[in-house]
Amino acid sequence: MDDMGASSDRTGSPRTTGTLVRYLLTASLVRTASGGAAVGLFTLTVRNGGSGGAALGGLLAALLTAPYVAGPWLAGVLDRARDGRRVLAVSFIVFGVALAAAALLLGRVPFLAVAALVTVAGLCGPLVTGGLSSRLAAVDGWDERGRRKAEGWDSATYGIGNTFGPAAVGAVGAALGARAGVVCLGTAAALAALSVLTLPAGAPPSKGASGPLRVRQTFRIIATVGQLRRVMLAMALTALVAGGITVVATTLGRQLSGSPDAGAALAAVYGFGYLAGSVVAGIVPLRGEPERTSTVLVAVSAAAVACCAVAPGYAVAVVTFAATGATSALLFTATLAVRAVYAPPEARAQVYVSMGALKMAVSSAGTALAGSLMGLGPRTLLGAGCAVTLFALAGVLSDRRISGRGNSAPESQRNSSARNNSRTLPSEIS
Repeated sequence: MDDMGASSDRTGSPRTTGTLVRYLLTASLVRTASGGAAVGLFTLTVRNGGSGGAALGGLLAALLTAPYVAGPWLAGVLDRARDGRRVLAVSFIVFGVALAAAALLLGRVPFLAVAALVTVAGLCGPLVTGGLSSRLAAVDGWDERGRRKAEGWDSATYGIGNTFGPAAVGAVGAALGARAGVVCLGTAAALAALSVLTLPAGAPPSKGASGPLRVRQTFRIIATVGQLRRVMLAMALTALVAGGITVVATTLGRQLSGSPDAGAALAAVYGFGYLAGSVVAGIVPLRGEPERTSTVLVAVSAAAVACCAVAPGYAVAVVTFAATGATSALLFTATLAVRAVYAPPEARAQVYVSMGALKMAVSSAGTALAGSLMGLGPRTLLGAGCAVTLFALAGVLSDRRISGRGNSAPESQRNSSARNNSRTLPSEIS
């Protein structure tokens, strides 16, 4: 399925360039819808729910992310599908329709009906994130540099979605009302469903004797393939820190400047730094073995968070939070590369989605934890975040030392080995 050894002249061919453009259009549309959904629903609920609107809005926002725990099982459907594009198209349409219907019906039908629709939309979330990214890894025709470049641009679509999704809700809401803003997000998801069908179909699923992998077998792959295991550890701990960064930035910015608006602006700076970092990764692809690159970036992340903790003034804080956001984007791009290299094709979507779901869950926990511990002060929390990131780095280095040096074989051989190993899993487990 992968052709990572393709000649470099194919990297910028019209076919691969056109595929990347269509992929980025698809990803930007659906991730903008996903990125703005929680903000749109919360805003709409507050405006329609009276004194209890904030609590109900928070509940709807939680219902968008809670179903991520079902991601590995949903990804199995994508891995087994003869044409994964159709699975993604259906999920995008369901996401868009459920989201728009929830907005249109809020305040007009019982709240439980709206909550059910939001939960249905949330169930599609794992395919919007890791599921869609797994399709990029399955596209043939890039050499290694071209694929790293594509992964950098894929990372940028997450930043685009998280930046412009809420902005679109605000802009459309100011002109036409909050309900119209959420409906526009649903429309964007439906357009993405049409766009995803223009991507290459890819190879059909493997028909080996073992059949499709079960979820527990996928988790075993992640746990036993050293590169995936170490990157999952790094992702989980750094996501815990990243989840609380914007909350901490809001408080620290207010303390440094004395203005609540400056606090919100400092949080936005982190987001724009993330977007800038991912764009840079798209223009100048990351080099080197991806797991080692991700390890270096974990160390850089620890240093960046430490600089945020000791920033003496607001201007310096702007620079350090932007740098932290950019580093987070580069680290995420490196983790995509690790998944592309070491995930066996027959479980690729499950690996992508499982690791993405873990990242989402831990990031949400980090946001909640930062909010509950804010009484300790933002600098203390940033110092703790640096310590957690250093702990992740130590865990990765210790695991690598215990496990021995990583496989230095060519990527095609590593993928072939992963496929062969994955086929033995059912008999080993049973």
